[in-house]
Formats: sequence, structure tokens, C-alpha cells
Amino acid sequence: EIPCYFFTGGLAGASAGLALLAQARGNEVLSRRAWAVAMAGIATSPALLTSDLGRPARFMNMLRMFKVTSPMSVGSWILSASGASTALAAASVWSGFFPRAGRVARPTAALLGLPLSTYTAALVSNTAVPVWHEAHRMLPFVFGAGAALSAGGAVAIATPPAHAAPARRLALAAAAAEIATTELMQHRLGELGEPYKKGPAARFGRLAHGCVAAGAALLAGRGARSRMAAATGGALLCAGALSARWSVFKAGFQSASDPKY
Repeated sequence: EIPCYFFTGGLAGASAGLALLAQARGNEVLSRRAWAVAMAGIATSPALLTSDLGRPARFMNMLRMFKVTSPMSVGSWILSASGASTALAAASVWSGFFPRAGRVARPTAALLGLPLSTYTAALVSNTAVPVWHEAHRMLPFVFGAGAALSAGGAVAIATPPAHAAPARRLALAAAAAEIATTELMQHRLGELGEPYKKGPAARFGRLAHGCVAAGAALLAGRGARSRMAAATGGALLCAGALSARWSVFKAGFQSASDPKY
């Protein structure tokens, strides 16, 4: 559940930001679909997290206090606040109800989108797992790029090409950022980054790079003219973003299991 939670949380957070910016530019078609994508991501995230915890009460217990030094505590509150504001924003945009509350909820959801997209990187970095802990400066940028990548790809799938130019631009910029930040993180890790070069982490990493490269090429070449090409390219980008989160997840276990690191 956890690498999928990394993906859905990032998807929701970045999509909320894209939705608000699109609305500010007068692109209501893209904005409405981006809010729907954000709602789908934020609705799935608590289910994944609760499933991993085993009992719903364990998630509720994390809301009994707010501890600023605990990424888990801060993240639980971010997820809860983001979920409430995104749900209200999406409901307001799609139904026309709660117009005043929606005007407050939309910027709130977008503002919470950035920490929602990246707090999980801070969470795993705040452990003794070598490959995560030593990447604490770079991992939030990697997760942020992956969130933008998945949001751009998913919204490009959901939006007619004539209205999806901002989503395509976000996806293409994020594709370059995803590959660049991942390579830079692994380079800075040095010997500790070896788990990314072997085993399941390497396989997921190669799959991620392949999907991102193919999806970006398809979206850039034909995404503006063909709905099928845009949908296929967007799906490949989302698959690449998810595979990249699996690569990070698996690298952590490989790193922790080898005394060398």
C-alpha cells in the first residue's frame, strides 16, 4: 500500500495546484477535470494508509495531537486537511453548491498540495534506513517531481487536447525533473546508492525511466492533436511515476538488509 500511497498523495496534491492555476487562467474545462483527479487521489490515499496500518483507529489516533517534530503527525494532519478542502473544492466546482466555501477551499487545497506531495519523503528520510536517510535533502525534490509528473499525465488523460496544454507542459517539465533529480540523488548517495543499481529497485527504476521517456515523447509529439496519443502518453507517465516510487521503496529494504550500508 505504501508506494501506491506515495503515488496517490502526490497525484492529489499536484492536481489541486494545477486545477487552481488553470481556473485563474480561465481554463474551466481543465480545472474541473484536475479537481476530479485530485479528488480521486485524495479519496484513495486514506484507504491505502488505513489498510497498511491494519485498523482505522490507528489513523484516528495519530490525530489526537499535533507534533511538529514528527513527520508522521504533521503528515496525518496535512492529509486530513487536504482531504476535506479538496472534497469541498471539487464538490463546489462540479455541482455549483457551496460557492463561498468553495472559494476558500480551492486555494487551501492547492496550498496544502505541495506538502502533501512531499511530506512522505520527509517521513521515510526520518528513519535509520541508509538509502532514505542520507537522501533527505534530495528525496523531497524527487517526490515533488513525481507528483507533478503524475498530475500532468492524469489530467492530460482526462482533458480534451484542445484544453490540456497546461497539463502537457507540466507533464513534460516534470518528466525532465523526475529523471534529473533521481540521477542527481543517486549520484550524491555514492556507495549508499548502490541498491538503486541492482535487484527490484533497479528493475523498477529502469521501468520508470522507460515509461517516462516514452510517455513524454508521445505527449510532446502527438498529444496536442490526438486524444488517444494524449491518453496513452499520460498513462505511460503515470506508470513511470508509480514505478519510480516503487524503486525508492524497494531500495530502502535492500539498503536496510545489507550490513555493508
